[in-house]
Amino acid sequence: LAPDLVVEVVSPSDTATALQTKVERWLKAGVSVVWVAYPDTRSVAVFQGMGESHTYGEGDQLPGEPALPGFSCLVGDLF
Repeated sequence: LAPDLVVEVVSPSDTATALQTKVERWLKAGVSVVWVAYPDTRSVAVFQGMGESHTYGEGDQLPGEPALPGFSCLVGDLF
C-alpha cells in the first residue's frame, strides 16, 4: 500500500542522483505525487509519473491534485 503523496525536503548533503532514485522508487511503488522541496531556491518540483514533472517557484500556486483534491497553496508559504 503506497501513500498518495510523498514530500521530500532537500538537504545540502543530498545529491541529484540520490533524489532522482528516491523519486523513481516512490513512483514505481505506486505513489501518485512526489513533491521535492528545495529550501535554497524556495521552489518545489512535482512528479506525477516517470518523466512527468513541473517546478513551481516561490510566487506560484502549488496544486494538490490528484493526491489532495481541492488543495493548493503558495509555494512561498511552505518556507
